Amino acid sequence: MSVVDQVEAAGSHTYATHDVPVAGGTLRVGVWEPVGPLATGPDGAPLPSVVLVHGITASHRAWPAVVAALAGRRVVAPDLRGRGRSNHLPGPYGMAAHADDVAAVVRALAGGPAVVVGHSMGGFVSLVLTHRHPGLVARLVLVDGGLPIPLPPGVPADATPEELVGALLGPALERLGQTFAGPQAYREFWRAHPAFARWSPVVEQYVDYDLTAEGRPATSADAVAADSVDSARGEALPAALAWAAENDLPVTFLRAPRGLLDQPGGMYPADAVAAWERHLPRLAARDVPDVNHYTIIMAEPGVSAVAAAVTG
Repeated sequence: MSVVDQVEAAGSHTYATHDVPVAGGTLRVGVWEPVGPLATGPDGAPLPSVVLVHGITASHRAWPAVVAALAGRRVVAPDLRGRGRSNHLPGPYGMAAHADDVAAVVRALAGGPAVVVGHSMGGFVSLVLTHRHPGLVARLVLVDGGLPIPLPPGVPADATPEELVGALLGPALERLGQTFAGPQAYREFWRAHPAFARWSPVVEQYVDYDLTAEGRPATSADAVAADSVDSARGEALPAALAWAAENDLPVTFLRAPRGLLDQPGGMYPADAVAAWERHLPRLAARDVPDVNHYTIIMAEPGVSAVAAAVTG
């Protein structure tokens, strides 16, 4: 059912990769096993595995800092279809397809219902997963994603798919069409990114993993374009939100007050989140200070906030 490609010591956990069968091929998945005994609940039973779902141009290597903060917990994180070492998988893309892929991962590797944490687009995927496969999700945590993103100023509601993708992603999409001379050139590209003023080993390994042997980013531009349009205009996310409201689904939402380019205000204006709190009575939202859309899962205090949402 899975093939272990590599194992390495990583402090509180050991790390291996597995390939999980999904429609059209196999999905690459990182699995971190705790060093020492599994954490247990009041009844002495092991706590659920944690499944981490990354953002639209990311990979499972966005998560090591969060993993290190989850001592005693088994952690599973896929490369979504069209990203990382799952970039060979064909479409269709979209939130429902990704949710079904993650469901296959939970069944294969999580050992039962899991705490599911979704960052950015991974939040949309995680919410749709909870709707389509409710028996697989023990708790849902959305990290600066999962709720509809307000359109940037000046973008009309009837914008074309190309206009919509460009407005939502901008420079992130342009990167996918570039070729880099090697790992150092790609690191320097990311070092100039305003969101990564605090460079770290976590960021560096994430960047290194994203570059293919041909010098191109691993993420499929076609997958990103399709997923951007689906998350904004598709049917799966509105259906999941309606279902969450009808069923009083408990949801934790962590908001980054700074955005993709470290700009003030973030991807989610505070008033937009407050409106969703009124619509989803069991949505518990809170701001995480001093983080942007990326560092909320890669640096403190974001890492501790995510870990607390998982364990609390």
